[in-house]
Amino acid sequence: MKHITVNELRQAQLTAGEPIALSGCLYTARDAAHKRLAARLAAGEPLPFDPRGAAIYYTGPAAAPPGRVIGSCGPTTSGRMDPYTPALYDLGLAATIGKGQRDAAVCGAIRRNGALYLCAVGGAGALLASKVASCEVAAFPDLGCEAIYKLEVEDFPLIVAIDGAGGNLFSAAMRCSHV
Repeated sequence: MKHITVNELRQAQLTAGEPIALSGCLYTARDAAHKRLAARLAAGEPLPFDPRGAAIYYTGPAAAPPGRVIGSCGPTTSGRMDPYTPALYDLGLAATIGKGQRDAAVCGAIRRNGALYLCAVGGAGALLASKVASCEVAAFPDLGCEAIYKLEVEDFPLIVAIDGAGGNLFSAAMRCSHV
């Protein structure tokens, strides 16, 4: 398993199917936050964080229990963010993190921009939360768990699902299932 930082994602030459342990800053965003990001882009307004080289994790973290920095933070199904994602990749986003397949437009944006789509294991929200060192609201606090949070993670376990060269773990799995 490769141990890499968010800042190294673009240069790491990762391939679909490769497990990684990611450290650094992640921004969370789900449906409601993506709608607001898209509205800002359409209005020519700045985003609340710089997408260049950043990674967005599709999660809505639960409230932190006593003594913890965050509650359970498992991945959300990524397909719900597909209408908004190509524009973010085109602004320099390095990676998105979630679960499930992506549509053709997102796959094209990943390849066009040499970016990545990383998958976290669904049902492992407590394990993933244990890898979060800090959590603070970065934007849209009125959205509650769907606000944008800035997370500092350490050795966050992920799998490269779609790489910048067009490798796609989901396509490979589909080919295998028809054999």
